[in-house]
Amino acid sequence: MNNAPSARRLTKLASLFAVVSFALFATAQAEDEPCNYPPKSAIGPDGWINLFDGKDLNGWKLSDVKRSKVHVEDGKIVMGGPTSHLFTDWQFKNFILEADVMTTPGSNSGIYFHTHYQASGFPKTGYESQVNVSHRDPVKTGSIYHWVKLYETPAQDNKWWKQTIIVEGKHVVVKIDDKQVADWTEPADVGNRLEKLGCGSFALQSHDPKSVTYYKNIRVKPLPE
Repeated sequence: MNNAPSARRLTKLASLFAVVSFALFATAQAEDEPCNYPPKSAIGPDGWINLFDGKDLNGWKLSDVKRSKVHVEDGKIVMGGPTSHLFTDWQFKNFILEADVMTTPGSNSGIYFHTHYQASGFPKTGYESQVNVSHRDPVKTGSIYHWVKLYETPAQDNKWWKQTIIVEGKHVVVKIDDKQVADWTEPADVGNRLEKLGCGSFALQSHDPKSVTYYKNIRVKPLPE
């Protein structure tokens, strides 16, 4: 009788090891690395920092670069094409983030916060504020994905809206055109989940080849810790 492990079993074990290793790495990254705060010189006299100048993607880092079609066009960021994500170089802990957003019909996107750069795939750390008006995913714009699920949204396709995310400690508020749609506090027993508040980057999502979403006027106001 041959007691040697089969090739299939070895492959499964290798895959499991890779997943566990990445989870441990991402957790360490989220908890142990220092926060890459912006310099004070970047903060305007009104306390706000412009994250996008309408001209290029300076200050941002793109994932899945070989296949991504994310680009700047007519003063806005176009998140379209195969799945990829656009991460800010600077990181934040407590903040008010504002972005003007517009979806085309059937599109899905998202704004991640407290996340960390990944070269490929969907972000494993941080939280996502959903951007979706008419995509088949029932979780709509303003949701905090996996935690606060909205099945209706005041946002509309082909029309700009302002999406605001406020984080203070463990408390998160999301607004659409200044209307509060989510008010959530991270539970104390979140444990070792990779989705957790701490400090991290923002990221914009290009969800799939059929989704096209536009972003402009992206700015953040750091809040006291």
